[in-house]
Amino acid sequence: MNQDSDSSDQPTGQDPLLLLKTLQLLWTKQEQRKQLKEEVRRGFAGLEDPLAGLLAMLENSSDWKGKGHSLGYYITTELQLWIKEHPAVPQSGIQLKKLQARVLRILSQCPANLLDPLISIYQLHTADRNYLLEHVSHLYLKGDYKEAAILSIKLKLQPDQDVEKMCIPLLLQDKVNVVEDYVGEYPELQSKLLQILDSWCEPGVNIRDITRPYQGLSRYKPEKFNHRTLSKLVFRLLDRFHVDPALCPNVVNQRHLRTLNYLFYKRFVEKTMTEENWADHVQSTAGDSRCLQGHLVQLLLRHCPGRAARWARHWGLPMDVLPPGLAEELPELHTQQRVEEATKADNYEDSKKKDCYQLPISRENIHFLQTWEETLQCWEKVLQPGQVVGVDMEWKPSFGMVGKPRVALLQMAVKDEVFLLDLPRLLEQAELEGEKEKEKLPQFIQMLYSDAAITKLGYGMSGDLSSLAATCSALKDIEKQLHGVVDLLTVDKQLQKGCGEWRKDGRKVDGLSPEHSHEERGVRQREKGLSLLVHHVLGKPLDKTEQLSNWEKRPLREEQILYAASDAYCLLEIYERLCRDPESFGLSSDLMESLVGKRSIKPRAKKQLNKQEALSPSGQQCQGSQMETSRAPAPVSPREFSVVCDNMLQGLGRYLRCLGVDVRMLDNEDDHRKAAEIARQEGRVILTSGLPYQTLQSQVGEGRCFSVNCSEKAKEQALQVLKHFNVQVSLSDIFSRCQPLAKP
Repeated sequence: MNQDSDSSDQPTGQDPLLLLKTLQLLWTKQEQRKQLKEEVRRGFAGLEDPLAGLLAMLENSSDWKGKGHSLGYYITTELQLWIKEHPAVPQSGIQLKKLQARVLRILSQCPANLLDPLISIYQLHTADRNYLLEHVSHLYLKGDYKEAAILSIKLKLQPDQDVEKMCIPLLLQDKVNVVEDYVGEYPELQSKLLQILDSWCEPGVNIRDITRPYQGLSRYKPEKFNHRTLSKLVFRLLDRFHVDPALCPNVVNQRHLRTLNYLFYKRFVEKTMTEENWADHVQSTAGDSRCLQGHLVQLLLRHCPGRAARWARHWGLPMDVLPPGLAEELPELHTQQRVEEATKADNYEDSKKKDCYQLPISRENIHFLQTWEETLQCWEKVLQPGQVVGVDMEWKPSFGMVGKPRVALLQMAVKDEVFLLDLPRLLEQAELEGEKEKEKLPQFIQMLYSDAAITKLGYGMSGDLSSLAATCSALKDIEKQLHGVVDLLTVDKQLQKGCGEWRKDGRKVDGLSPEHSHEERGVRQREKGLSLLVHHVLGKPLDKTEQLSNWEKRPLREEQILYAASDAYCLLEIYERLCRDPESFGLSSDLMESLVGKRSIKPRAKKQLNKQEALSPSGQQCQGSQMETSRAPAPVSPREFSVVCDNMLQGLGRYLRCLGVDVRMLDNEDDHRKAAEIARQEGRVILTSGLPYQTLQSQVGEGRCFSVNCSEKAKEQALQVLKHFNVQVSLSDIFSRCQPLAKP
């Protein structure tokens, strides 16, 4: 009988190291992968102890120590499957303990994908807990903090460990994701960690005293560890783990202090907030805190002592917080201030009518709806085939506190009418009236957004719909049901990409000529978002003084009602104007056709690439002649072009920055996906290369991710990017950004 015929009785792989050599040979030959699987399984059956054999093979090879798919990983996962088919194989008793001791030494070196299979095969969850803790402690003392934490997570050792001791080094190394996973399944550890972080934010605590013992830490990033970043981290964890913010009084107090500073700036420096809105938010923010009340009074003393005295008296603060004599002058100051405010208010109203967008419908055509019966007139008008509806939402400003905002007012505008739905009141009534009534309002909203025959206009609709879902759980999947929606934020980006300056009549000009007044310059610089789009298209910006109102407070003031109606109705006017004459705004007719719902390009029957769309070496589609026949991107200057570079393109990032481009770069240890997060938050284009392109391009808008050829030098890569996005570099742009590169 030849060797092959009796291999089932006496397989050649009885010695695990001989088996390893056979498998290594087969692993290098792609065409023999099927034979590899057979050889692995035949080898397991022939080993006296498959579990010990696997360890011997891992101990005598090193390919599994790197990232990615390796022979060691393949053998391990195959053994895991084989054991399920042969339940008698697993060891127990003293022999298993010996194997567990050996596998722990391997676990401290192996990549994440090997941890779970090895833990399962060697039943580490049944191992002596003190022994496991001792092993993790050994890793920690060696400075392998991340490895110690990940192994603790896999073995569920966290309840027996010191959360502060385990997490501080990780935070200093900017391994926040590992910290989040470490406490993720343990509410008591989440609370304890948050209390620790909050205690470091207490006034008088020096962060350096906490970080000093770790200054020799590898990859130590002290700049990521300060009161401000800690505060942001605490709020993110509070939100993620749904913990009561009252657990962290120091960071909450700091956030309130910053809110008071912001409110002060909006009211007295920028002057874009009314007295009533300002007073409402100040009262809500300061609450009963003597610290916050005193802080506001000190801010006011610098600019308006009369107000400082009034608020001190309102809160019952001791008069010694005021300068000598000011309390006695309070009545006179109060009268004088009221006269000044009345005069300013009159002047403001006159200038507002002159300089801002005015609602072109009468007041009686704005309907404030608080009952289901009242909303029926809205449904009849809105749910009409062919109808165009401007939709907007308002909520109370959160000023960075925990949780998603809840919609307080839902605005719907149709031709010559606006409906303002008091959403909290309507939902509250429906809750009281039973299950059937409870479903009516969400059903109407779903019908509206899912009906392709009705055009819904919005600006930044994703944020609005996210808040709507947080307000009404029945609408949590509404973003998956959208049809017939037009987000004018897309148009706004196209307008900005078209570049150039705009006159107040909405026409584009090449630059700001000398005859344009300083006042016109100022308006353009102050406006942003929807207000700027209204200014571009309709000639005047929106009046945003009510934007930061308390939209939950009832009754709404007349100014709030007019503001809310204007925000929804202006969408109709913008849409009508752009559809009528897109070319005068630098928009192609194709763009407007696609927004209206017409398809300018017929879909392909099959997902195939023609010659003009062959994949480039970097994995990105090259459009070839298709790009030549379509409109080239409008030219932009380097100062208007902002990118985030993946961490393998640092040379490209530095080169582009020398040419004046706004560049951010990932750290070497950052995950590629962080580029998508930065791109979405800051409106940047992602520059990447190779495999990450396929992942990143699906996470951002079309045309917002570009793959460069990694084999080229930085200069050639930069020229490729500049050409693709039509970036025009002038002499004044070169070295205009001479500071060091910003890191995310």
